[in-house]
Amino acid sequence: MRSSSAGKLSFVKHPAGNVDKRDAILRAATKVFAHSGFFQSQVADVARVAGVAAGTVYLYFQSKDDLLVSIFERSMNEVLAEGRAAMAEVPDPAARLAELAHLHLERLGRDKDLAVVFQVELRQSVKFMERFSESFLQDYFKLIRQAIADGQQSGAFRKDISATTATKIFFGALDEMATNWVLSRRKYDLNAEADAVVDLFINGVKRQ
Repeated sequence: MRSSSAGKLSFVKHPAGNVDKRDAILRAATKVFAHSGFFQSQVADVARVAGVAAGTVYLYFQSKDDLLVSIFERSMNEVLAEGRAAMAEVPDPAARLAELAHLHLERLGRDKDLAVVFQVELRQSVKFMERFSESFLQDYFKLIRQAIADGQQSGAFRKDISATTATKIFFGALDEMATNWVLSRRKYDLNAEADAVVDLFINGVKRQ
């Protein structure tokens, strides 16, 4: 199991057959970090919410940093798997972007605590952001960029703009919608915002 150590990802063995307990600890960590803040939280807080002894947490995770890394890794692995599966079944570039937008906002919209961790807590550490940007986020960007590049290749999208720049703009729009939803006191369906983002984006990159 991956863990952070000296700025690198290492592997920590945990007892076989205890995947449910590990997931329970990660769910508890997500809740604690979202409600108390990552830097203000302690491993003991996570253990209490998970209903286990503090020492049990260390059977699965090396540190509080490792908990945050594991939350991110698990979520991004799921996002990438869902995204790749969806992309394989949708040939139209614009439809692929729409699918990605809905996957992005629906996942965050159904778990407010996870959204807070992703949109707020992860952003407070340059160390974490640099590490994540070099790994899973780059893989996620590749899914978006491929859809845009395919649209350019087919002639559906403008070719006079950088696919990389367009990727950052598309992700940035989704990211801002998620952040606004997290910070807003108004309750609304985050996933319902996906179509508007895609419509505005597509009409901006569409060849006139």
